[in-house]
Amino acid sequence: MTIKIKKGDKIMVIAGKDKGKTGMVERVFSKTGKMIIKGINIAKKHVKVSKNNHAGGIVEINMPMSVGKTALVCPSCGKPTRVGWQINGKEKNRVCKKCGKAILKIKKEDK
Repeated sequence: MTIKIKKGDKIMVIAGKDKGKTGMVERVFSKTGKMIIKGINIAKKHVKVSKNNHAGGIVEINMPMSVGKTALVCPSCGKPTRVGWQINGKEKNRVCKKCGKAILKIKKEDK
């Protein structure tokens, strides 16, 4: 399965309980077609007291969400959009279907 969404992209949820919310992609599972988005699709997990976790209790975790329920937010026009491909010589770039501009990968700042 080819997923056009990458880690670090800004995403808007278009279906489900979190419809309308936006967040950043933390991890993409290309085999299952799911991804984890920070602050979206949160579930509560009950954790026992152990040597590693002294407190225990109820913890909120981000659960994977289907790629089909989300849309990429274009960095240039700021709207949720579909993603296309554009081939320039040896380079293959992702392109916004609404404004036609290239979607460049976000570089992480050095720590």
